[in-house]
Amino acid sequence: MLLHSIAVTMFMTNCFILADEETNEAIVIDPGGEEERIIQIINNMGVNIVGIVNTHAHVDHIGALSAIKDAYDAEIMLHQLELPILKSSSKMGRLFGVEIEQPPEPDRFLAEGEQVVFGKTKLRVVETPGHSPGGISLVTSDNTYCFAGDTLFAGSIGRTDLPGGDYSTLINSIKTKLIPLGDEMKVLPGHGPATTIGVERKHNPFL
Repeated sequence: MLLHSIAVTMFMTNCFILADEETNEAIVIDPGGEEERIIQIINNMGVNIVGIVNTHAHVDHIGALSAIKDAYDAEIMLHQLELPILKSSSKMGRLFGVEIEQPPEPDRFLAEGEQVVFGKTKLRVVETPGHSPGGISLVTSDNTYCFAGDTLFAGSIGRTDLPGGDYSTLINSIKTKLIPLGDEMKVLPGHGPATTIGVERKHNPFL
């Protein structure tokens, strides 16, 4: 699997481009904005975008969703409980001083245990609510990487003061869904540097 990450917008949201090396099929995870930069990287990689996955629908993770959809006619995937947040994204954007185009609705809803497939590469969907009602994480089939969205950060956790957030739910998601992935699991969060489950289990003050 080829992996390229780019931090976009003033929110420094980590957008990930993942490609299957054998087939050149690829997906984008959390295209938060700066669509021209993302599209340039995709085109430089020479990959075929077949899907766009959002770990959740907050405005800092969906800013380039419409543009990526239009550019590649890729399938948009999201948990169903995030749909109300997605539908109010233009309004929420204004509250944060951000103007974004209202994105299209998902083509597919994701749930616990389902797979996102591109080429011969597969990601397993793990429901990790708390930061948002339908937050998900994505785990590679070789159990190497976990794309955790805004659930778990290096030394921190996702905020829970936005609509639909809940602290107890978030902590439960981390302890029952992410910690069992094992200490060697590499965590690629929605913001900030990568970490591992082992480091966070031992040193994260929220755990």
